[in-house]
Amino acid sequence: MLNVAVIGLGDISKIHIPAIEANPNVHLVAVCDIDVTLKNSVEGVTFYTDYLDMLEKEKLDCIHICLPHYLHYIATKTCVEKGIDVFLEKPLARNAEEGMALVKLEEKYKDVKICVSLQNRLNETVEKIQEIINSGEYGKVTGLKGLVTWFRPKSYYDVKPWRGIMKYAGGGVMINQAIHTLDFMQLIGGEIHKIRGSIDNLVDYGYEVEDTATANIKFKNGATGLFFATVTNATNSSVELQVLLERGKLTIKDSILTKAHCDGEKEKVIEDAKLPGSKFYYGASHSKLIDQFYDCIINDTDDYIHVKEAQVSMEMISTIRKSSELKKEINMGVYQ
Repeated sequence: MLNVAVIGLGDISKIHIPAIEANPNVHLVAVCDIDVTLKNSVEGVTFYTDYLDMLEKEKLDCIHICLPHYLHYIATKTCVEKGIDVFLEKPLARNAEEGMALVKLEEKYKDVKICVSLQNRLNETVEKIQEIINSGEYGKVTGLKGLVTWFRPKSYYDVKPWRGIMKYAGGGVMINQAIHTLDFMQLIGGEIHKIRGSIDNLVDYGYEVEDTATANIKFKNGATGLFFATVTNATNSSVELQVLLERGKLTIKDSILTKAHCDGEKEKVIEDAKLPGSKFYYGASHSKLIDQFYDCIINDTDDYIHVKEAQVSMEMISTIRKSSELKKEINMGVYQ
């Protein structure tokens, strides 16, 4: 039985905690948050306001870090240095430089596992796309498209001001809402060569982070990608992911994967499991990834999403940001 704790009781913890409690191989023993009004929000566990105090008093096998972005690095480093495995909510860090520090931490502490919650990789539609591509039936990938058109009101930032401040959030729509889309594009497209990106603010909320981002992505295998993300839409529309192949087209929209043949005929292939409630757009794969990570801890295997894998999307974000600043196409990873 694994002893597990959660640091941070914000919105995303409400996805993590039920997954922890549903797993028969783990025991949720403690939670931590600086907000003392949350003391009784999780029954049957010890509540802490200081995670350092929790680490000293509890014997823990795994910690879920569900903190604001600016605390991801330091909290992960503290846990890993104590030999505790970490399930880290996305994003990996605030930026590529901080992400690289976590890559080095992972390399140094090889016996400690860090899983980054890019859980959409385990969506049924994404897994099926990879299966179809790997079969070679429709040829090579020639193009990708990733669209995120969501809405966030000013109150979204006002209620948690750190979300709108660069030194705390590390960015806006790219790092917060569209990081799964960027991860998908590099996962399917492969190694990236160059990026021409542009970021902007289309609404004036008075915060520093971008609300809109676009990028043209050139992959080393010759494929090209179009990325567009905004939180200035009238509503949270479905994320759209599309993969062009030499002899077909695969599209994920409304959590459904469809396949279009050369004659234009479309067929439904598979649909994602959905998360009930208002946060349906989180997807239902958190539990799959969390359970998979626990299995890796118990069996000492490495079939989880490593820091070095999550670092690629951080590099993409920093490269898009630098390209926008310079107003020109730049090589992937050239952001300093």
